[in-house]
Amino acid sequence: MTISILWFRRDLRLADHPALLAAVESSDEVLPVFVRDPALLARGGVRVERLDASLAALSADTGGALVIRTGEPAEVIAELAESVDAAQVHVSRESTPYGRRRDDWVRERLARGGRELVETGSPYAVGPGRVLNKSGEPYRVFTPFARAWHDHGWPEPGGRPDDIAWAADPDPDAGASNNADPGSPDADRAVHGAAKGGDGSAGRGGEAGEQAALARWRAFLRDDLSSYGDQRDRPDLDTTSRLSVHLKYGEIHPRTILAELADHPAAESESARRFVTELAWREFYADVLWHWPRSAWRDLRDALAGMDYDEGPETATLVEAWQQGLTGYPFVDAGMRQLRAEGWMHNRVRMVTASFLVKDLHVWWPSGARYFLEQLRDGDLASNNHGWQWVAGTGTDASPYFRVFNPVTQGVKFDPDGDYVRRWIPELAHLAGAAAHEPWRSADGYDYGYPERIVDHAEERRETLRRYERARGDGA
Repeated sequence: MTISILWFRRDLRLADHPALLAAVESSDEVLPVFVRDPALLARGGVRVERLDASLAALSADTGGALVIRTGEPAEVIAELAESVDAAQVHVSRESTPYGRRRDDWVRERLARGGRELVETGSPYAVGPGRVLNKSGEPYRVFTPFARAWHDHGWPEPGGRPDDIAWAADPDPDAGASNNADPGSPDADRAVHGAAKGGDGSAGRGGEAGEQAALARWRAFLRDDLSSYGDQRDRPDLDTTSRLSVHLKYGEIHPRTILAELADHPAAESESARRFVTELAWREFYADVLWHWPRSAWRDLRDALAGMDYDEGPETATLVEAWQQGLTGYPFVDAGMRQLRAEGWMHNRVRMVTASFLVKDLHVWWPSGARYFLEQLRDGDLASNNHGWQWVAGTGTDASPYFRVFNPVTQGVKFDPDGDYVRRWIPELAHLAGAAAHEPWRSADGYDYGYPERIVDHAEERRETLRRYERARGDGA
């Protein structure tokens, strides 16, 4: 009897899982494994909490067969492979800089024992690195990438194997002492849908696991796709898909989403096209990170390498106010409070809050990107960090650095009745309608403890433009 190992990472599901299909085809039994890597656990926070909930769901889906170990992956995987005499360890191909290095270490360690790391599929519809221009070069700009990505296409979703023969844990006692507790109350609440939103109700997308991901996707198709094109920028309406966290942990594959969307009656609508474009952005950022790993924490474009950024105790105080949602700009503060409470923030608000840190407080984008990754349940290195660079004007498809989001006009435009602000800032609940965006215009605007503005946006915008001109060499 032959045994292979399926090493789960960012693919915590059983359907449309190419590596699982390959493992089943290559052996009589499959040992399902997840390694809690200390290098990733050290980053901690809500992502680890959410990961444990997803693992709890996956463990249930495998009938309790999932083997969870904590330790250095190369050693853990090699020892398990030796214990069950597995000739092959199957994985989805990784694309992040650390993931690629880790897999090289594992591959080398397995090879010492005559064993093989087999990569099949990836967390993306089109694997990073596969979309190239006619000269065989990668894309740095989104629009031509998106066209080529569509033209390249992707395989149909794979099915879910019937009656998978899961292998038994070769050392259950080691597992008991090493594992996260997938049956803990916190994990159980997230699996079964009791994660709470900011208003005390069950958070949309708060449930963990493959079945929750499919349910969330199909609810979006049923209830919100038709309005997505018009309402996707409205955080007050909350009509986005909330699939980012499910995609982060691979509880659903984007090919499944694209295939079901293509079969939907509204597949040719503007809303559907807009939604596919958002998926393409996720794929684009992963592709950029694949080709330029240094862009994870450094500017992709060096045109503004000479930009002046602020630091020191005074700046640290301003950054803390931004983190706590106490800047005095309601739309910014509502977003930052939602982030801390839910581990999630609407994408429009992500752009506005990021712009405020970089262009109103003059802080280099990695500071904000790192904070977002600490707080976001859907924190994805490629999407998060390249999104920050887009706002900062130093990355792909960079908005010009002189384009500065106005936190007031953005709020009035995308939260016209002030409902989003009042939902997250109770100190402004007494201000009706759009007045919630400008408490300084109301005689009682500060009566309930909301702070005054920590900077003058108009002046900081002018300062941003002065710094931009100096960095380009056009200033004094």
